[in-house]
Amino acid sequence: MEETITSTRPVASAKPTLVFALAFTSGFSIMAVELLGGRILAPYFGSSIYVWGSIITVFMVALSLGYLIGGRLSLHRPSFGRYSLFYALSALALLPIVLFGEAIMAAVFLKVTDPRYGSLLAATALFLLPTILLGMIAPYSVRLLVQHQQHSGQVAGFLYFISTLGSALGTLATSFYLVLWFEVDTIMLTLVAMLLLGALAAFAGHLRFKRVLS
Repeated sequence: MEETITSTRPVASAKPTLVFALAFTSGFSIMAVELLGGRILAPYFGSSIYVWGSIITVFMVALSLGYLIGGRLSLHRPSFGRYSLFYALSALALLPIVLFGEAIMAAVFLKVTDPRYGSLLAATALFLLPTILLGMIAPYSVRLLVQHQQHSGQVAGFLYFISTLGSALGTLATSFYLVLWFEVDTIMLTLVAMLLLGALAAFAGHLRFKRVLS
């Protein structure tokens, strides 16, 4: 019995470390994509306040939907296997921005003459789905960590602290450095790779925790 307890202690400490690291990654990715959105839409719709208003609106609505869906999914046997799927799907949902972004924006630009509604429609087509998927990560992360109800507020607070730090770093890194050094598509593909690595890390955690607890 003592040996079993001792062997599970590294797993108990590795679990929150992994979740916090992945939450930091998702926070970084959300703000990096949002800032890149302005660069992506600018050639067709400009960079005025209504373009940024469209981008911010789409991201806020998408994140709210993601929080709702992620919270609902966390009620049904949460696992690191499903958690890894969120990261993989988020990465795949970003690829159409790189592959089809120009064609989508050109089609919207020709069909919608008012740049306010054109930018809103283009931002919705490009960013709604990946942002919903990224938004699902935070509430699911909380559920993976919470073991006792009396600690749920503390756990949620610290996790959102870590995730928001990731968002702050994503904002500064993207706006101060990345857009000056790299093409937008290169940055986006790097984010895709980072999220895929997050998916692999979460799935590796799933296999490890499952093996130890079995």
